[in-house]
Amino acid sequence: MELCEEALKKQLGKYKFRDLTIEELKNFNKTYPNFVFSMNTYTFKDGSQKDLLNFSGTVPVKYGNSYNIPVHLWIMDSHPFAPPICFLKPTANMGISVGKHVDARGRIYLPYLQSWSHPKSTVIGLIKEMIAKFEEELPLYSLSSSDAARQSELLSYIAKITEGETDMKSKGKIGGDKDGCFNKITVVGAGDLGMACVLAVAAKGAADKVVLLDLSEGAAKGGTMDLEIFSLPNVEISKDFSASANSKVVVLTVNSLGNAQTYLDVIQSNVDLFRGIIPAISHYSQNSVLLVASHPVEIMTYVSWKLSAFPKSRVVGIGGNLDTERLQYILTNLLKAEVLGKDAWIVGEQGEDKVPSWTSCNSAASQIETMAARNSREKVANRALEVLKGKGQRSWSVGLSVADLTDSILKDKRKVHSISILAKGCCNINSEVFLSLPCILGTNGVIEMIKLEEDPLVLEKLQSSAASIHDLQQQLKLVQTTAEEKCGVHSCCVPFKNIILYLSFEVRLFNY
Repeated sequence: MELCEEALKKQLGKYKFRDLTIEELKNFNKTYPNFVFSMNTYTFKDGSQKDLLNFSGTVPVKYGNSYNIPVHLWIMDSHPFAPPICFLKPTANMGISVGKHVDARGRIYLPYLQSWSHPKSTVIGLIKEMIAKFEEELPLYSLSSSDAARQSELLSYIAKITEGETDMKSKGKIGGDKDGCFNKITVVGAGDLGMACVLAVAAKGAADKVVLLDLSEGAAKGGTMDLEIFSLPNVEISKDFSASANSKVVVLTVNSLGNAQTYLDVIQSNVDLFRGIIPAISHYSQNSVLLVASHPVEIMTYVSWKLSAFPKSRVVGIGGNLDTERLQYILTNLLKAEVLGKDAWIVGEQGEDKVPSWTSCNSAASQIETMAARNSREKVANRALEVLKGKGQRSWSVGLSVADLTDSILKDKRKVHSISILAKGCCNINSEVFLSLPCILGTNGVIEMIKLEEDPLVLEKLQSSAASIHDLQQQLKLVQTTAEEKCGVHSCCVPFKNIILYLSFEVRLFNY
């Protein structure tokens, strides 16, 4: 079917990168002229809808004999920086063969989609990989006439999904409430930590819906498969970034499993991983709070802040929340120092360089009384820290801490937590680094930082941590740290920041 460029321009009026999209579709049409293009309403799993360009046709596959596999592709409005959504479109006499790359609804999952990155990823390249994978494992099979009759209702429903016409409206607002009353959390990463966060958040009951975004290749396996088998209420597993749309909180748990040799290489691998995640997440949930649990949490929170262009108040790391809660519990319940427990915090960076601090002191007391109180407090604190040393950062315990933080955000509790926040301007720190400090947390993230008691040893430790973290950050290849300077973005250009984020996403490929 020949494309009418002028008609496409009108139809793609709301597409962020219309000209890039049209140019690619023209090339695709030359290679696959049998595909039919149209604009339809697509309904996402959470009930939200968008008018999207879609096209359907057949791809040639050789599997002993030659087959034409019918497929249906939806082009996102952020194309070519977001991958298409792909489905099989079986006829009444075809059955879906669920496998590594296809689920029971005919949704297609491919490594090419998961690693989508403009400009190296194209729709033509996607179809080529689709053909290659389907030649390894044929996604459809022929049904007998009786089987075909039994499947007609299922195929009708699948057709509605692929045409974006589900009946979710008639069932009420199951997700994506546009009035902002729906508490939805997305957890990115389906490893042990991601699974622990999902289970803890679901158990806490603060969220109306929890989405587990599984970015691993292939079909669901391990824990995600178990979650699908023993399905939990209000928990959804997806491989599609669009499933995270309109989340109030997005929890990032992913860590790169590359073959990095040095600590800097490990961090750089995580940065490269986040380059492919944060722009998409921030696009679909532009008003969310990003809660970072990936390691090292201070640096990855900084990376998330830079890549998202979110306000500093809406990008935080889990920081010392778990250790603080443990320290307060030990002081209050084990050492019976209830007064001290209320004002004790673990601050700084995670790991061996964390340090205990306090948020109140009796300023009316004499210097001698203050020193005596500090000496007594220090002895108790040292005993508490010895107990704390035996406690590791296990996935399930971190998951409980994440659930505690998301509960404070969703319910606007305005509770004080020690979390990783931008520390510039605090404790004589002048660099853009994230450190764990006590602050009030609410619906829009950080509301206010709580002032720490002045302690030269704590200040020295914080400044030392800030210097070492800043030194590591300077060695990272983080596109977004210079994107605004390269593009000439100023505060007056805020409406265009998201576009620049996508454009800067693969700046390194253009050798700027």
